Amino acid sequence: MPPELPDFACTPERRTADLFADFVKLQAGGVPLPGRSTTRRFSTLSDLGRQDLSVARLAEGHLDAAAILHELGHHLPAAGERWGVWAARPPGPGVSATRTGQGWEISGVKPYCSGAHSCTHALVTADADDGYRLFAVALDDPGAKPVEGTWPAIGMVGSDSLDMSFTEVRARAVGEAEEYLTRPGFQHGGIGVAACWLGGAHAVAATLYGRAAAGRLNDHTAAHLGTIDMLLHTADGVVHRAGDEIDTDPLDERQEARTRSLRVRALVEKVCTEVMDHVGRATGAGPLCRDERHARAVADLTVYVRQHHAETNLAELGRLAAAGSPGESR
Repeated sequence: MPPELPDFACTPERRTADLFADFVKLQAGGVPLPGRSTTRRFSTLSDLGRQDLSVARLAEGHLDAAAILHELGHHLPAAGERWGVWAARPPGPGVSATRTGQGWEISGVKPYCSGAHSCTHALVTADADDGYRLFAVALDDPGAKPVEGTWPAIGMVGSDSLDMSFTEVRARAVGEAEEYLTRPGFQHGGIGVAACWLGGAHAVAATLYGRAAAGRLNDHTAAHLGTIDMLLHTADGVVHRAGDEIDTDPLDERQEARTRSLRVRALVEKVCTEVMDHVGRATGAGPLCRDERHARAVADLTVYVRQHHAETNLAELGRLAAAGSPGESR
């Protein structure tokens, strides 16, 4: 079993952990893998983002782990297991993998491990003697411990994204060296994260749509709502189209997955940023100060959308665009 959460009830971490467990038990098995009604998969993630971005973050990790295990020829998560994908790689020593007589062990500290207390298993990236690898680990290993106090965040507080310390933890290699990053599903999964962000943007916009439903629009707020509606409608359509395109080429034989992922993630990040700005300009400080759900949605989305690598990704997209014809769908 994973380490226990703090004893005190009703913490954001506990609430998220309970909702995550319910999702895995009741819904996760029915979510299609990428390439099999991917649009429905993305819709599920977007719906979760509308409800609670921290829950969406943990659910997305579990679903991504299942997709990775399937893609790389391993069994799907068993009943009662809750998986995360812990692959952050900021500068620093990170996690290393060592071969042993029985297989592999990993040691080091991995940051941003969402669901640190509530996951039972995780896919963890580590540097090995033959390259960058992915490993499956069971978190009941005594060498796997959350580093308390390393997630003092306000936004996405419920995601429980602590650092994890690994000390000679038994690990099972998943795929070959570098395959975690080079497989087609890495790009498909990146759009799944963007679908969660987009759900968060819908949650932020709900405040302004609520004012409209109550008949409280003037010309100023109507203009902001019109802009928001256009942005969300466009992003919804782009994510829907991306799901359909993945279904027609799940193995990326046309070599379009990277460009698609960069485009979709960049668009959704821009939509999320602009929706938060327009809602704030239309409504002022009131909802941020007096509406807990709205304030949490804004704080969570502000943090979560920063998984996008901003100008680094846009520069890569620009180079890919320069290599082809203007406006070409790669």
